[in-house]
Amino acid sequence: MKVKLYTQSWPIRGSFTISRGSKTQAETIIVEIEHQGLIGRGECVPYARYGESITSVLQQIKDVIPEIESGISREQLQPLLPAGAARNAVDCAMWDLECKQDKQPIWTKVGLAAEPLTTAYTLSLDTPENMEKTAIENADRPLLKLKLGGPEDLARVQAVRRGAPNAKIILDANEAWTVETYKQLIPELIKLDVAMIEQPFHADEDSVLASLERPIPICADESCHDRNSLQKVVGLYDMVNIKLDKTGGLTEALKLKDQAQSLGLRVMVGCMVSSSLSMAPAFVVAQGAEVVDLDGPLLLSADIENGFEFENNSMLPFQQKLWG
Repeated sequence: MKVKLYTQSWPIRGSFTISRGSKTQAETIIVEIEHQGLIGRGECVPYARYGESITSVLQQIKDVIPEIESGISREQLQPLLPAGAARNAVDCAMWDLECKQDKQPIWTKVGLAAEPLTTAYTLSLDTPENMEKTAIENADRPLLKLKLGGPEDLARVQAVRRGAPNAKIILDANEAWTVETYKQLIPELIKLDVAMIEQPFHADEDSVLASLERPIPICADESCHDRNSLQKVVGLYDMVNIKLDKTGGLTEALKLKDQAQSLGLRVMVGCMVSSSLSMAPAFVVAQGAEVVDLDGPLLLSADIENGFEFENNSMLPFQQKLWG
């Protein structure tokens, strides 16, 4: 086994803004594991919200290269790295290599059929006026996800609804609301036919949901990373957003999906802004999910070779040349 690490910058169309700031490029790390001429690849996005950086995640991976090159299994990898970006890239590279070694597609290995999926399209946080313009440009998309996080949030949703009257709308509040804000907004959001709200409160304040009505389903994002998170979200949230950069790879993501559903939680599968190489394993987890948010490649002005194809708002199954 031989491990290669490198960073990659993917240009974003225009810029992408959430409440924590804006960026014009997606910075990722790609892991390649080579064995007997076959190469498995995985990609991750370090996320500052979880205390990660390009430097720290590279170091995490470097620290386990001796074990990887000695031939450890995916299951042996799990306790060596915490749930997070570093383990995600390595785990997914291991899956990719395993598929190539066994000459079996990922679909055979996980026992799923590859079906096209409808993904949400994300509207970056902006003024209500600009978000309405973007909504008009994307009014034909069946599912729009709005990034929120400020005093004009209701005006933003109203503007998008005007611009895309027929689209299903979901919101990502990015931990920015207070209980008072929530109580004020919910009646108005019901009128606007909002279908779901992600993470309205800071992850440390989940307990406030126990005393609040949830007429619109609430989805845990920052509050749910892996299976260890489930005990604190059950009963407070209606849905969990599974992202491989949080779970630490496909291995844990599949287990998290099964356990969450067994506990009565609905499933959303999301992503960080990154290339199709990151989307491919997430696309596997997203089969059968209620909400799919894998628009990373659509937000980039350049994607990795053999990336996803989109047709009539459908995300088509990926090629084995890409991954798996």
